[in-house]
Amino acid sequence: MPLRSTFTRFFQLEAASGLLLIAAAALALIVNNSPLSHYYTAFLDVPVAVQIGALQIAKPSLLWINDGLMALFFLLIGLEVKRELLEGQLSKPSQVVLPGAAAIGGMVVPALIYWFINKDYPDALGGWAIPMATDIAFALGVLALLGKRVPVSLKLFLMTLAIIDDLGAIIVIAVFYSSELSGVSLLLAATCLIVLIAMNRMGVIKVAPYMIVGLILWVCVLKSGVHATLAGVTLAFCIPLRTKNSETSPLMSIEHALHPWVAYAILPLFAFANAGVSLAGVSMHSFVSHVPMGIAAGLLIGKTLGVFGLTWIAIKTGMAALPAGANWGQVFGVAILCGIGFTMSLFVGSLAFVAGSDYVGMDRMGILTGSILAALIGYGVTLFFSRKQAVA
Repeated sequence: MPLRSTFTRFFQLEAASGLLLIAAAALALIVNNSPLSHYYTAFLDVPVAVQIGALQIAKPSLLWINDGLMALFFLLIGLEVKRELLEGQLSKPSQVVLPGAAAIGGMVVPALIYWFINKDYPDALGGWAIPMATDIAFALGVLALLGKRVPVSLKLFLMTLAIIDDLGAIIVIAVFYSSELSGVSLLLAATCLIVLIAMNRMGVIKVAPYMIVGLILWVCVLKSGVHATLAGVTLAFCIPLRTKNSETSPLMSIEHALHPWVAYAILPLFAFANAGVSLAGVSMHSFVSHVPMGIAAGLLIGKTLGVFGLTWIAIKTGMAALPAGANWGQVFGVAILCGIGFTMSLFVGSLAFVAGSDYVGMDRMGILTGSILAALIGYGVTLFFSRKQAVA
């Protein structure tokens, strides 16, 4: 499939998913702040158990969504990253410099801002990674509203930046949000990984064997103390992209089949399950409290400064060029849009502040505030400079 048609299909799915995410999040807020709120809570607390002999996995529906369905989201991210590394926008160093620099700035500066605001509150410092993420679906969804006024190169810049950003978030989750590790489960997970690599090396191109071993890998990782969604990324990197005799690529087949389900079902369901902040007893002080303020400032200010600042340095030093057909105002607008953390930020927040923490729920106020402001301001700035470019 030509690169342009692949990108077009990817962008259309992500853009539509972003708009659906907005609707799902809004619905969650409305339902959880209405007479129907007890139904919302009951839905998230429904116990679901799967047991085979002595092996049992029992979780409320919220955790099945966050640990189970989101593993498919991470599987898709892994597939996209591997494809981009081998054949796409990450395959050539020259293509990676600009979005790579922007992604690094967009991860480091928000984390530093959060740390600075929360440095006097040790229990809150675990949320430092929450404002690091960019929601690719949400950001591309907002950018899609501008249509052809935004050059394709700028959309590609945002997409590549967000993919690198996601890869960074995956590493952060693996390193900083794993605890109480089980040696036996890790050993079994490593065995599954060896089997997956062996199948890849042996030229196995049927999808079913990878999915079966991948499911076992997910269970092992779930029981190991490492977050279960990382099994999806690991599985993705073991699925072959290229085949010897021009057969259909297993990686492309899974990606194309999985992408609509993730875009139109899994991510909206995740948003609905995690964005329902109860506003009961919420005052203006709640929004300016150190945790929500650190997250919102990290997303809105930190992302903008980090992404735009490192982009400016990379271009001014001659390391990279401005995206073709774009102006600095549009790049600034896209930098603001990178502050839409939403999906990944909510996910990291669920790992940083677990049940019993004083900050459970407070992170969502900061995520929603920062993401909404980034979406509105980023859209306005990008629209203004796109119209200015069109007039010029």
